[in-house]
Amino acid sequence: MQLKELRQSFAVTYDYSVYFADGVFTPDNPLLRDVLSRAGECPHRLMIVLDSGVAEHHPRLGDQIQAYCEHHADAIALSGEPLIVKGGEVCKLAPLEVQQFYDKVAEEAICRHSFVLVIGGGAVLDAMGFAAATAHRGVKLIRMPSTVLAQNDAGVGVKNAINHGQRKNFVGTFAPPYAVINDVQLLSTLDPRDQRAGISEAVKVALVKDAEFFQYLYRSRHALGQFQPIAMQHMIQRCAELHLAHIANNGDPFEQGSARPLDFGHWAAHKLEELTHAAVRHGEAVAIGVMLDSLYSWRLGQLSDNDIAAIYATLTDMGFAVYHYEMAAMDVAGALEEFRAHLGGELCITLLDDIGVGREYATIDTDLMQACVDDLARLHAGEAQSVFASSAQLELSLAV
Repeated sequence: MQLKELRQSFAVTYDYSVYFADGVFTPDNPLLRDVLSRAGECPHRLMIVLDSGVAEHHPRLGDQIQAYCEHHADAIALSGEPLIVKGGEVCKLAPLEVQQFYDKVAEEAICRHSFVLVIGGGAVLDAMGFAAATAHRGVKLIRMPSTVLAQNDAGVGVKNAINHGQRKNFVGTFAPPYAVINDVQLLSTLDPRDQRAGISEAVKVALVKDAEFFQYLYRSRHALGQFQPIAMQHMIQRCAELHLAHIANNGDPFEQGSARPLDFGHWAAHKLEELTHAAVRHGEAVAIGVMLDSLYSWRLGQLSDNDIAAIYATLTDMGFAVYHYEMAAMDVAGALEEFRAHLGGELCITLLDDIGVGREYATIDTDLMQACVDDLARLHAGEAQSVFASSAQLELSLAV
């Protein structure tokens, strides 16, 4: 019998907006109503999922949502009480929250034409985004990120995942949201640690994408370390803008290849989160990973002494630690191999050719990378001048 091939090819266009707002659930704010109305005939059924941390710090939020939906009953039909799921990385460690989501979708007759509004941090958005993408093969998801990290990075992209065993984000989907709404009021109750953690993703994307933005972060590092509102809002919006531009313009939005420049610093960050059983927050781990891979780039001769000093000053003056004692237990070669397996295919690690210029490397000198881990320990111990070249110009940079 002659071999016959039927070849299929089609394109799907994805289009979603990221909004920056203040007081989304104020009754006279039409934003959420308008977002749902754009889907066609109203009213639309809306299921609410709340991060437990958000519910705790905003105890009136459930009532505000109900009042808002009643005020806009011509467009919104609230399906029931909010589903409250555990916040933080714990919601990605086991399928309980995902199962609760499926059960509520079934109980409240949520279908592919309904909407789910998830309000929470990056981990909750990840887990509930996966649940939304797989219930009915996909229900319309509106993300409302509640942390700095989620508003500038995790909440604006196209990835959703839960963990499996010890493997971070092992089970997941690429599924763009219907919309993302960043409400500045949700950040008002964050503790300093959570506010700071999100800033590291801005440093990361600036280093690989935008030298001018990095210079802004360097100049504003003390203001950002004190969480001054104007500096924070500019940082969040520019970081989100760069993230969205990368997804739209790099030609691989669903990461079918191995190159993942926005994962700069993440191979070590993921391993550190695993070693500390998520006691180190993702953004804190990213700050350490960014400093580690910046040191490696510097040791390769790609960054100047002043460049590496500026990166170090930016992170530390913002309040980040650049080392954790669990790094001493990290098997560099093993962690790199785990990251390669996560990517699929060959290893692809983003390093810096210059400030604002990332490049993918397929091989890493593990001895040199281990030396950089040792450098981190010395930096953490206050021995910066024993790590960096001693010059009057460098000393001036570190003192700025």
